Amino acid sequence: MKNMTLENLAAACGGKLVCRGQLPCGEASAVVIDSRKAEKDSIFIAVKGERVDGHRFIPDVFAKGALGVVCEQLSEEPAGPCILVEDSLKALRQIAEFYRAQLPVKVVGITGSVGKTSTKEFIAAVLAQKYRVHKTQGNFNNEIGVPLTVLSMSEDTETAVLEMGINHFGEMRRLSRIARPDICVMTNIGQCHLEYLGSREGILKAKSEIFEYMQEDGGVVLNGDDDMLATLTRVKGRKPVVYGISGQAACGVPGKDAGSAEGFDIYAENIRMKGILGSEAVFCHRGVRFPVQIPLPGEHMVYNALAAAAVGFLLGLTEKEVADGIASTQSVSGRSRVIQAEGRILIDDCYNANPVSMEAAIDLLTQADGSSADEKMDGKAGRTVAVLGDMFELGEEEKALHERVGRYLIEKGADCIICAGTLSAAMYEGALNAAKESGRQPSGGIHYFPDRQELLAGIDALLKPGDIILVKASHSMGFEEVIKHLSLPVSHSFCSAFSR
Repeated sequence: MKNMTLENLAAACGGKLVCRGQLPCGEASAVVIDSRKAEKDSIFIAVKGERVDGHRFIPDVFAKGALGVVCEQLSEEPAGPCILVEDSLKALRQIAEFYRAQLPVKVVGITGSVGKTSTKEFIAAVLAQKYRVHKTQGNFNNEIGVPLTVLSMSEDTETAVLEMGINHFGEMRRLSRIARPDICVMTNIGQCHLEYLGSREGILKAKSEIFEYMQEDGGVVLNGDDDMLATLTRVKGRKPVVYGISGQAACGVPGKDAGSAEGFDIYAENIRMKGILGSEAVFCHRGVRFPVQIPLPGEHMVYNALAAAAVGFLLGLTEKEVADGIASTQSVSGRSRVIQAEGRILIDDCYNANPVSMEAAIDLLTQADGSSADEKMDGKAGRTVAVLGDMFELGEEEKALHERVGRYLIEKGADCIICAGTLSAAMYEGALNAAKESGRQPSGGIHYFPDRQELLAGIDALLKPGDIILVKASHSMGFEEVIKHLSLPVSHSFCSAFSR
């Protein structure tokens, strides 16, 4: 790792370098906080977690050949060089900031309430058409994940695509200081983390901290169809690159007023939704129109692909490279991933949830049965089933927001509604009330389970072969267990019970 010597690391984090004997003069091969990942010449940062104190494993990492350790306390006889600091997590951020400065890499920082991960995948796939790309893996988007992502970059990385998530004021400022983004992307401002940020205005303010450490010649990419982001007409004196969907009603997206391309630097038109198989559209950029195939399902994926196209053009890609990159994008587990299990189709969107992403997922579900037979899926033969759980960190409005999702399920015509979790009781009540008021009773009924375990015990009796099933909840609900359960082969007796 370039310039990552013990002396430089100690200076970067303001630590005291303690070494009994001759100080190693080499560069670090890696920086880790998990002792199991320590290797020869790596740096281990000992972090005190809720359950495990990394300081216990300092002897183990030196036994593996670690170059040194960053720690908050010294043992009486450390087996190798140690950098003593007051706060190991702060040191992790400072070391990552130092390493970022050593590499001439272009960094794309992505934030927003919904769609960060999918947008990251689209952007990485587009940039990979021209550059060597490093991207956030898994859920490494917070004050531990972002520095670890930066520190895992190889020296030959040309572009890095970093997902940046927060739920408190000040966090984005610290992440931006590490990333020093060349391009900042904001997907939208929705109702999430209201418990800590108070309002959508508060969310916009907190996420706008990303601009504080943006490079002087940096660019900003914004969703122009988001009412809050549309207020950001200048960032550090420069006009953002704005994307959106033009003439939505005319393009075949139901329930929207026809829009205009005015004010958009890049926009989509002639959108054709293909249900589970994604969509196709024509993207328009500076007077040039080109067709795009978007492989991930849902209208919201059109927005994510537009963001990727905007970033691609800022970094010098051609229309063909942008289109090829978008078409090559693959879904991530828990993020609108389509699973064709035996006897049913699952939409795995269980990584996280807030009201905006819930409604987008419900839109996807209720549009899913529009796939034709020649598109390899007889979607019309199956019911649309929503299996939804609690949304957390919504503050005082949590009950009303869950109820709104329940009402939205009825409005969009889901065939079977299954709610699980304490907060989702309000979602269940919202669906019941909306069904009664409108006279729209789902053919598969409206059901409620108090927790995940009871859901797992009772869900099979509510399903039929051929169902298209959306599974979505906040991450801590553990709905990946629901996906695992529903991915099991449908038993013969189960199929027979519903075929009579």
